Amino acid sequence: MTIGTFSYPMPVNEPTFQYAPNSPEKAAIKKTLQSLKNTPVDIPMYIGGEQVFTDKKIAINPPYEKDFLLGHFSEGEEKHVHQAIEAALAAKSSWEEMSWENRAHIFLKAADLLATKYRYHIVGTTMLGQGKNVYQAEIDAACEFIDFLRFNVHYLAEIYKQQPISSPGMNNRVEWRPLEGFVLAVSPFNFTAIGGNLCASAALCGNVVVWKPAYTQIYSANIFMQVLKEAGLPDGVINLIYVDGPVLGKVCFSHRDFAGVHFTGSTNVFNTMWKSIGENINKYRTYPRIVGETGGKDFVLIHKSADVDVAVTALIRGAFEFQGQKCSAASRAYLPSNLAEAIKEKLVAQLATIKMGTPEDFSNFVNAVIDERAFDKISGYIETAKNNPTVKIIAGGNYDKSIGYFIEPTVIEASDPKYKTMCEEIFGPVLTIYVYDAEAFEETISLVDSTSPYALTGAIIAQDRFAVEFATNKLRNAAGNLYINDKPTGAVVGQQPFGGARGSGTNDKAGSMINLYRWLSARTIKEVYVPVTDYKYPFLQES
Repeated sequence: MTIGTFSYPMPVNEPTFQYAPNSPEKAAIKKTLQSLKNTPVDIPMYIGGEQVFTDKKIAINPPYEKDFLLGHFSEGEEKHVHQAIEAALAAKSSWEEMSWENRAHIFLKAADLLATKYRYHIVGTTMLGQGKNVYQAEIDAACEFIDFLRFNVHYLAEIYKQQPISSPGMNNRVEWRPLEGFVLAVSPFNFTAIGGNLCASAALCGNVVVWKPAYTQIYSANIFMQVLKEAGLPDGVINLIYVDGPVLGKVCFSHRDFAGVHFTGSTNVFNTMWKSIGENINKYRTYPRIVGETGGKDFVLIHKSADVDVAVTALIRGAFEFQGQKCSAASRAYLPSNLAEAIKEKLVAQLATIKMGTPEDFSNFVNAVIDERAFDKISGYIETAKNNPTVKIIAGGNYDKSIGYFIEPTVIEASDPKYKTMCEEIFGPVLTIYVYDAEAFEETISLVDSTSPYALTGAIIAQDRFAVEFATNKLRNAAGNLYINDKPTGAVVGQQPFGGARGSGTNDKAGSMINLYRWLSARTIKEVYVPVTDYKYPFLQES
């Protein structure tokens, strides 16, 4: 029974632990890392109220220590996808009928559990399983994740308040219903918070979810499922399965009750999903919602008025934090001729001070890329550059996978602004720079806008405000998130709603009210208190 209108004010962003020397959080995370490494896990799928183990066990290894065994997970098959859908649909009625405040409190409790009891476990599993240093894991798996859960509750409360006007003698209202069917959430390896948000945001709106994370993120995804269970999430609302992508698509995209997909990953995979959905459109009960954040080829455009130190810092942090494995990572940079030599000199000098190695050594800024497939792809781009006389590698260029998948932060200088590493998404620690005539800023803006099919993030570095305004206007469609005098990464929930268009996705802005609308279906209800009893309108009378 509803006995009040409940308010959830705008939260504040979760404070970031700094893990400074001798801090309690540094001691705690080191203890947790050791405990995790000493305790191999056997991770099940979560379908309905069951923990499902299979005979097909897949090893979980840190990307920086590939022979160390963290444990195994149970890979599923086609029947498990069917079971997950059935479990979701069985839970649907009771979940969507649960009062709003009780749904909300489950996710608010999950946020508090992540902020306290499970903080070091979610940070630690992200460090070990995904190869993030402690700061990158903290801002992702703790802070952003907690923010997603808390801000989503606030934003949904604000949506529920939105109601139409009513004329005298009647009442109009809008019900914000969940979608009719189940939502499929498909998440990537690189952000623990994204994986949790893709399923939790849809579930908060009253939907039931089948969640498939990337295999290289299962270690931390398992922690979130434990948190959700402890927070009181009913069985079947979110079902976590580990199956091959084509198997998942075959079942879900041909199911009558498929209601939507919440996706983050590659553009090619998203395009394939969209095509499959289109081919099956006549099978569905309703038109599915298709929400995706995909690739990026993110730019840093430096003006002749830029501060050199600001530019160099934006390039290093933007391109090489988490080994460039962010869809927002700086991947191409445009240097004005008057500053190019100073920027390159400082860039190369500072990169020489960066340490690379295990995230368990907190002095390492750069760690390993996620797996051998990524390593081979990224190193292939570097080898191609080494053998091309039109480009030169001015920093890095070395790599080794004997112990883990390590690739040095690499800077390529291209004389051709359309060289392949200026155009293609690499998803690794490779930055390509192009030096342009400092007096050709306007022409270079057109080059930035036309070089890549993507439009996710970008940065403008300049002290000249006219240049900032001009570039901001001309690059209006080149990035969904634009940064001025900052790196093009690090969007914060509630501050910079994240997402891009063109080949970078549907720009539905995770971490904002915009995204939640996609998991709701409005029903307008009009009630007349004293109904009319005669069809005749006054205009029908002649006198």
